[in-house]
Amino acid sequence: MTELRTLYPPVEPYETGLLDVGDGHHVYYERVGTPGGKPAVFLHGGPGGGIAPSHRRLFDPRRYDVLLFDQRGCGQSTPHASIDANTTWHLVADIERLRQLFGVEKWLVFGGSWGSTLGLAYAEMYPQRVSELILRGIFTVTRAEIDWFYRLGVSEVFPDKWAMLQAPIPEAERGDIVAAYRRRLTGTDPIVQVEAAKAWTRWECETSTLLPDAALAELWRDDRYALAFARLENHFFTHEAWLEDGQLLRDAHQLRGIPGVIVHGRYDLPCPAKYAFALHKAWPEADFHLIDGAGHAYSEPGILDQLIRATDRFAEQAPPVRMDV
Repeated sequence: MTELRTLYPPVEPYETGLLDVGDGHHVYYERVGTPGGKPAVFLHGGPGGGIAPSHRRLFDPRRYDVLLFDQRGCGQSTPHASIDANTTWHLVADIERLRQLFGVEKWLVFGGSWGSTLGLAYAEMYPQRVSELILRGIFTVTRAEIDWFYRLGVSEVFPDKWAMLQAPIPEAERGDIVAAYRRRLTGTDPIVQVEAAKAWTRWECETSTLLPDAALAELWRDDRYALAFARLENHFFTHEAWLEDGQLLRDAHQLRGIPGVIVHGRYDLPCPAKYAFALHKAWPEADFHLIDGAGHAYSEPGILDQLIRATDRFAEQAPPVRMDV
């Protein structure tokens, strides 16, 4: 039996910084690996999840030069939990600014969950800037996907967790959980904001893996993390990520010619596998791995194995030409 691949050893950034992206936002970024190695950018989930030290370990540090960053409003980016001037298209523009700062013509784009949404939006707008595309836990932010997670779908599988999500909301408002939480997350009472943020974040943390994951389940207890995660995620979902319904699959023809890998858990409840399968059909150049015995999280063994195999395989490709900067 083939041994499953796992994370590379811990590694520290060789450079960190804050990039002024305008609109009052400063984006924290870090570079990891070997300067001059194969350039790559990592797009975290959420929106609002931020980067973590474990994300650095998805790439061979001897062969890659990876830029990781906290998207607007989360992690070490400032202002914290801000939803002002914070849309999908602001984030796509930020990726381009970071590429120019990096000084490369093209780079590998790696995104999971919301990061897959952002990776698709970026690659469809700037296909000439993407050398390869690795996507995990495909999420295209259609109204059907949002309703599946916040109306009828996941609630049928996790009725106990759904009851906890509903608990802070009066019964009269429970017909639209996203709107009910928006009122509390954008209100003026900081105690109510944090209570709502932790309940919102707990729902996602406790429904994202096939089997319970203690480390993931603890994230919602951190007030600061939960506030950014819930405010940003709710903000983006309220506006359906500023995408036309079905836009990312409709425009997947823009990806033709880009080498890629799609990795998705068969039992991914937050992001049903039908959307990953549809992307595979629309973008046949990409390898497609539907992982039995896995849910949504990148850390689940079968998913992680395929992600590491993908970054290792693409590391063999020659690094794109760097710009004169």
